[in-house]
Amino acid sequence: MEMKIGEMADKIKKKGLKESVVALSGKIKQTIEPKDKNSESVYKILLLTNRDSDNVGDQVIEACDIALIRTVMRNLNVKSKSFKINSRAASIVSSKYLETGNKELLSAAEKSIRESDIIIFGGAPMFNYAYQNFYERTAVTLELAEKYNRPVLFSAIGVEGYDENNEKCQRLKKTLNFDCVKLITTRDDFDALQRYKHNSQLEIRKVSDPAVFTSKVFENYITKKKNVKKKIGIFVLRANGFKDNHVDFSKQDAAKLWIDLIDKLEYEGYDYELLTSGHFGDEAFLDLLITKYGVKASKCVFNMNSPERLIGKISSYDAVISTRLHPSIISFSLGVPSVGIVWNSKVSYFYESIGYKERTITVEGITSEEIVEKVEQALVQGINKDKQYLASVYESLFLGVKRILCPDENGMTSYTYTEIIENIPPYKGTSQREQEEKIKRKFRRTYRKYNDLFDKNQKLKKQLKSLNSQKEEKPL
Repeated sequence: MEMKIGEMADKIKKKGLKESVVALSGKIKQTIEPKDKNSESVYKILLLTNRDSDNVGDQVIEACDIALIRTVMRNLNVKSKSFKINSRAASIVSSKYLETGNKELLSAAEKSIRESDIIIFGGAPMFNYAYQNFYERTAVTLELAEKYNRPVLFSAIGVEGYDENNEKCQRLKKTLNFDCVKLITTRDDFDALQRYKHNSQLEIRKVSDPAVFTSKVFENYITKKKNVKKKIGIFVLRANGFKDNHVDFSKQDAAKLWIDLIDKLEYEGYDYELLTSGHFGDEAFLDLLITKYGVKASKCVFNMNSPERLIGKISSYDAVISTRLHPSIISFSLGVPSVGIVWNSKVSYFYESIGYKERTITVEGITSEEIVEKVEQALVQGINKDKQYLASVYESLFLGVKRILCPDENGMTSYTYTEIIENIPPYKGTSQREQEEKIKRKFRRTYRKYNDLFDKNQKLKKQLKSLNSQKEEKPL
């Protein structure tokens, strides 16, 4: 993307940026010189995550991403007053724009991107095109970044497959190979990520999830275990979670599994709790287990609406059994052994990455006996951590930011794992205002789901009435 000399001068005057006019594949490469410590201008970092999700695991990712970015900037000798992180939801491109294509609905997103120096996508399945619209939000965001020549980094993204014949997948692939995209790292399907790449200048890597730093970032919210008996946390998944991911396991199958598991744990002398990581669909299924299947309400934990509470709960358990991925990652970080029920390939990828692939179970032929056996093995073995693997998400983020902000500073090297731990800032907690916003979003999703189901039910009633009328009008 070419930039006129006048525009370059204007940018230098307004933002204190240094434009390095370097020919690269016939285009102009933008680099940014670190601000003077006395300068009032600051680097503006736009962080895009799934922060608006009521799945608290995504909120943990956001907090860890922010902490890692702050550590990178300290590593680069950039003072805290010289940069600002604008943390926004990946839905910065609104659903109404996706529905209508009305350019006016894109103005806010365009402004945020235009005013940013770096755009970082952090965590979450931004490539998901199977049954969500993340892919289109990502593609539109990249089109805007390319338009304004804003460098983009993808850090520890969930990559859920690649399909050469899928138009949505190919739409995403085209934008991922824009010149504005400098680095893409994934926490899981690196083979699929390789198939997305065709720009030789684009660097890709396999890294850890940012939530592996949970134990340090959320150290002030860890609960000391006070269990008389060993206590197991069981994270359930929404009713259609398996089916949506093409796994032949119904809500009836899942309910039976959890009931059998409860009986087995009680028989073996374990205490337990059933809970979720906050998704309203997961909590709806948890309520169904109480009302329809007789699970004790006193053994169920609802209203998981903040990272602090999730960390507090997981750290109080001796082991975790989870379908959702991030309770497993958080458990790993906190040193709590876990067993993963596979409903999505990303579960398998994570356990394989940490060296505990045997602690996953597919639902085909699954039994409560098998789950408990794996839990007991994990309790005996504990958890070993590879510091090089843990640091990989930080190292790649450091490399990407350094190449953009200070490419000529060859003497700067990434912190070691020990130095990361020494410098990473702790989470300051969820404010009352943030808490209210999280709950409001969650309730509104629930209301929309109810309204959608009500409309669908009314439509089906009309169709049934019409069919009955037609039947009555037909002569015998």
